[in-house]
Amino acid sequence: MIDWNDLRHFLAVAESGSTLAAGRMLRVSQTTTARRVAALEDALGLTLFERSPAGYRLTEAGADLLPHARAVERSIHALTDTAAAQGREVSGTVRVTCQEIHAVTILTPILRDLHAAYPSIRIDLDTSEAIRDLASGAADVALRNAVRPSGGGLVGRRIADDAWTLYCSRAYAAEHGHPTRRDELAGHPLIGGGERLLWELYRAWLVTNGLEGGVAMHNSSATGLLAAVRSGFGLAVLPCIAADNDPDLLRCLPPMRGEERGLWLLTHERLRHTPRVRVVVDFLAARLTALARTSG
Repeated sequence: MIDWNDLRHFLAVAESGSTLAAGRMLRVSQTTTARRVAALEDALGLTLFERSPAGYRLTEAGADLLPHARAVERSIHALTDTAAAQGREVSGTVRVTCQEIHAVTILTPILRDLHAAYPSIRIDLDTSEAIRDLASGAADVALRNAVRPSGGGLVGRRIADDAWTLYCSRAYAAEHGHPTRRDELAGHPLIGGGERLLWELYRAWLVTNGLEGGVAMHNSSATGLLAAVRSGFGLAVLPCIAADNDPDLLRCLPPMRGEERGLWLLTHERLRHTPRVRVVVDFLAARLTALARTSG
């Protein structure tokens, strides 16, 4: 089955002439765009672009498929516009709770699009480290990382693996090199910290690999880790679902091993059929699942 996200990257490369420019248009990495185009070629059994140092040029097969891909794009936009028109009748406040790092990286652009589609829904976003009790009404929807969520009456779905690993910025790699193995990490400054539970896992990993002495700065929040990495200070662990889709960041190592934690989208069973909550859950689930496919 053809994935719309693969078609979207095909159209962007066809328009811009390169995976780098297309990645910037779509706010993903060049590697992600190239992988998406390759996946579409594999699914179709066709070569869609001639690749050269000058860029990507459509093959005859690619040029033949281009108008059909544009027709699919128009149909999807029409479907989205129709759904948005119907969704304007849904209104009210939905309280969403999540980790701050997910709020500032992946959720904000999704919530922007949610507002465009459903302008009468207001989102109250809670980024407290405390786990809100959905049963008591402390929040309506939660994006939560866990092996398996605990709590009575919770319903939802596992969006993706909650994978974290070390990243550096492209600017840092250009100046200091891009370590891609554990034995290459010596001498690179590490940024420690994050929320309490994250730091427990992160610190244990550093100790196991003899790297705790390389921590040059400590941040009390995961967003502090992100800011420090983006600044070029050094390396830190970040969530793959966010960092892999940031064109300014580079993954240094495979994801850290640990429990099979997942990223879960949850609500309470008494709210699952409330229209405004159902709309928010379905919208977030679709967009987060698509985003998860581009990481890793």
